[in-house]
Amino acid sequence: MEKEINYKYNEGQLLNELKEYIDATYGQHYSMNKFQATEFIIDNGHGVGFTAGNVMKYVQRYGKKAGRNRQDILKVLHYSMMLLYVHDIETKELNNANQ
Repeated sequence: MEKEINYKYNEGQLLNELKEYIDATYGQHYSMNKFQATEFIIDNGHGVGFTAGNVMKYVQRYGKKAGRNRQDILKVLHYSMMLLYVHDIETKELNNANQ
């Protein structure tokens, strides 16, 4: 039985919103031909730099380009998740190579 958590900062609803945002990106021009450009960047070994760079880009842009733009925050979170994904892949590869 799962315990109901009373989130202080609306995390449950915000996670649902983030998922909806990410799901919508898969139908945009970023995923033409069922591949995202990010996949090619990651496959070529530039995933950490690309995703971390985009996190920094959107953090710095927040409050400037389009004011206090909620979309910039969602992009920060999405690129952070991709960075975590790349980290996990690369860490697993390193651990397997060292065994």
